[in-house]
Formats: sequence, C-alpha cells, structure tokens
Amino acid sequence: MSEWNRVPLETLLQTGVSYGIVQPGTAQEAGVPIIRVKDVRNGRIDTIDPLRVSPEIEAKHSRTRLRGGEVLLTLVGSTGQTAIASDRLAGWNVARAIGVMRPIPEVSPQWLRYYLDSEDAQQYILERLNTTVQATLNLKDVRVLPVPLPPRREREAITAVAGALDDRIAVNERIAATAEDLSMTLVISESRRERVRLDEICSLRKDQVAPQELADEAVDHYSLPAFDAGKLPERVSPESIKSGKFTVSKPAVLLSKLNPDIPRVWSVIPDSEVPSLASTEFLVLAPRGSLTVHELWAVTSQRSFLQSLASKVTGTSKSHQRVRPAEVMATEVVDPRQFGEAGQRIRNLASRAALARQESQALAALRDTLLPQLMSGRLRVKDAEKIVGDRV
Repeated sequence: MSEWNRVPLETLLQTGVSYGIVQPGTAQEAGVPIIRVKDVRNGRIDTIDPLRVSPEIEAKHSRTRLRGGEVLLTLVGSTGQTAIASDRLAGWNVARAIGVMRPIPEVSPQWLRYYLDSEDAQQYILERLNTTVQATLNLKDVRVLPVPLPPRREREAITAVAGALDDRIAVNERIAATAEDLSMTLVISESRRERVRLDEICSLRKDQVAPQELADEAVDHYSLPAFDAGKLPERVSPESIKSGKFTVSKPAVLLSKLNPDIPRVWSVIPDSEVPSLASTEFLVLAPRGSLTVHELWAVTSQRSFLQSLASKVTGTSKSHQRVRPAEVMATEVVDPRQFGEAGQRIRNLASRAALARQESQALAALRDTLLPQLMSGRLRVKDAEKIVGDRV
C-alpha cells in the first residue's frame, strides 16, 4: 500500500500553534493553575502540584487558556513531549515553552498526538532543534511539520486500534495502583511490629557504569521522569545517556534521595535481556537474607518513613533538597521479617502490580511498532486489528 499524502500541521489546526506566554516568574500560592514543561511527559499531564498565577495575569493570556481537547507540545528543554488536555483542565493555562494546538473538527486530538509521538515526527523535531543554549523548537518548523492524512474513516479506525491498546494500559495501571495500595494498607496494619534501622534489612549498592562504554544496543533506564510517567523504565540506546548510572543487576528497591517528601519508591526486577541502569538520584537498596524487594518496597513506601527522610534533607532550594544516604540507612522502618502471612500477601500483590506494568510495557511497544506502519499506509487496519485482538 502506498503512503498517505502529507499536509503541513498548521492546516489541521483551528488557530495555528499558540505559544504559551505565562511566565513562571509570576507564580503565587493561589490562582489559576498553569501547566509547565516538566508537567508534560509520556502522554500525561501531572496536575498534582501545578504552578499558579493570579487571575489578572492569566486573563492577559486567554489565547492559550485550555478548553479541553487541545494537544500540548513542549518546545523548550525537554522538547517533543505531548499530551491531550482533558475537559477537567478547562480554565487552566500553560507556561512559556509549551505549544497549544486545537485541531479542526475533522481531525481528532488523538490522531495528532499519536503522530507527534511517532518516531517520524520526533526525528523531524530532533533535526530542527536549536541547542545553542537550551534545546528549543522554533514555531515556524512546528507549523510546517508534514502530517500524514489518510481518509477520515481510516484515521478513526487507526486511532481505535491504538486506543484499544492505551485503554488496556490504563486498566493495568489501575490494577497495579490498587495492588500497591492494598500492600501499603497491610503494612499499616502491622505497624505495631518492632522497628529496625533500614540498613539491618537491606544493603546499599553503589556500582556505577558509563553508559557510553557499553556494547549493548539498548538498556533499561530507571529515571525519575520514567517513574513519574508510569513506573516503567525507558528502553534507550546507551549512547543517549550522558552521565554515569548505577547498575541494577538483581532485584532492588530504588529510593529517591531527591525531595523525599515526593514519594518515589520503585520495586525493580531487572530484565535479563538488557542491562538495567538507574539514575544516581536513586539509592539502590538490595534486600538482605530471605527478604524480597516486595516487602522492602512496602515498608520504605510508608508515609511515616518518607516523612522521617524529609525532616533530614539538606539544600536551600525547595526543588532540589536531598537526603544523605547515611541518614536514609539509619532511619527506622517497620521490620518486615515479622510479617508472616501478611508478608506473603504483600508479595502476591506486588507481583500482580509488576506483571500488570510489564504487560503495559509490552503493549506500549506493540502500539509504537504498529502506529508508524498504520499512519504511513504500509499496514492495513484489519491486519493490525488481528494482532491487537490477541492482546487486549
């Protein structure tokens, strides 16, 4: 099948690409919530702790005020990240460095976002970045980005195929989150148990490697952004990682030492097929004796433990406060070695969460493989539906 015709992106938009112009420097404690570049990642918008500006300032920038259904594209710093603004974000606005696109009625936001996430579009973006000071994507280049445009019915069918995979991924995340919540509840019920120093039940792994020196074609990169985006590592080429990382060769718990008041505790069972590397913002904790990463994760995820760490941070900047590794290892947790039957239930629940996320990782890889073929016209929808039908 021949490839579809392509049209400039701006011809598919109601008002072109609007550049967010609300300045982060105008932030205040209360007001209109603002989406920043760091809030947009892997198709999601983090709304937990938004920047806010006064209604008077926001009113001056109503051009980029969200109504729901807009496609967002990051243009500065972490460029090329996309997400669709849901209806519940109506009334929010965006900070400088985010492009806001409102597709014409004939083009769905999902279609546009799927294409912008594709390898084809991301390569276009990469080739046009200005990296003199900070990675920046020029609006002129965004407006003329060539987007494939098959007939509307074909676009809707392709979007439905990818959407079925995304729906299954969303179900898996709910399953994983519920299992983790139940594990946390079980630990709370055991909180009367004896408490011990963390270093009594786990050791701190510090082995590092320079990724560029690895001969492997791909590695699993456990980073803070990957955790925030869905608790799945990014599979990338070693050359794309520019600094030294911890090696994770055995099951471990990754505990963020950066801003410990933000809970980032990751139970990791590395894939035997590729090397696993972790950001040095994590502490790599290996359980001692017969203890598994599941019980270790459950006790180090407790709010009381993380609050203890938050009380020991150093650093004057609220966004870059860290706790020293020695302080972490000396902090007390509930002793998971005494859990008995509750420990087995925690292991079962944690395994279920891990399986759900592993399936999501495979489904995301399948989606990312099929979409370029579908969007270019090289793969028929009915053939893709057969492949997807066996997985969802």
